[in-house]
Amino acid sequence: MANRSKQVQENVAGDFFVDVTCIDCDTCRQIAPTVFGEGPNHAYVHHQPMTAVERRQALRALVCCPTGSIGTDGEERPVEVMGDFPLPIELPVYYCGFNSPRSYGGNSYFVQHPAGNWLIDSPKFLPRLVARLSELGGVDHIFLTHQDDVADASRYAERFGSTRYIHRAELSAQPEAEVVLEGDEPVPLGTDFLAIPTPGHTRGHCVLLVRNRFLFTGDHLAWDRHGNQLEAFHDYCWYSWEKQIESMQRLLAWTFEWILPGHGERVHLAATEMRHHLEKLVGRMSSLER
Repeated sequence: MANRSKQVQENVAGDFFVDVTCIDCDTCRQIAPTVFGEGPNHAYVHHQPMTAVERRQALRALVCCPTGSIGTDGEERPVEVMGDFPLPIELPVYYCGFNSPRSYGGNSYFVQHPAGNWLIDSPKFLPRLVARLSELGGVDHIFLTHQDDVADASRYAERFGSTRYIHRAELSAQPEAEVVLEGDEPVPLGTDFLAIPTPGHTRGHCVLLVRNRFLFTGDHLAWDRHGNQLEAFHDYCWYSWEKQIESMQRLLAWTFEWILPGHGERVHLAATEMRHHLEKLVGRMSSLER
């Protein structure tokens, strides 16, 4: 629970505040962008919510904060928004919320599908979210992009009897996974789902392409809200920047309109515009030395 006596100094006066336990994971800025700003190493409240929409978004950010670093002195009860999750992005895709500190606040997603529903990476295991996922048909498959964002995947798999997918190079993070991906070639995972190995951030990092429209990118690719362009995290490339450039270039072979990352901003663009941004990113990446 956030501590008002330890709030960061950048907070503007009002009900909502961020304290010094913030890990700057970006969750709050994605959920309530008009309320939370980006400090040097933490988020802060740069605008107190004024409308009903802003207040609800701020409460959603509060309950999703992986470190409990957001607080409020207002009359609203955070429990009021717990049932909002998973939040629809564009059906059949939802944002799960309840980001886990075990994945440094990484995002996870839920996809409804007639042949079985999917969880991409894992949120915290919370009874309210479990109940909502059950109402939506449960979780048949869990796709894990890489070792960093596994979080509570094993608990979801046990609860729903899910099949877990992870690359062999990441298997130490989920050793009991039912399906182990091999090598660097794309692997169809049933109708509408394609696993694409993208080594770079980690050796066995993979992305998941759904219906040639939604690309779930883990820590491989995200949107830079400041530069209005696609970005890769050069400073957080743990395996090989050269391999990540190659992996990024390979993505030009597919068409998609959504980037849905574990870390960083999501974005929806026309397929032609997305390809243009991706080509430019590959060029920028190639100019950086590792």
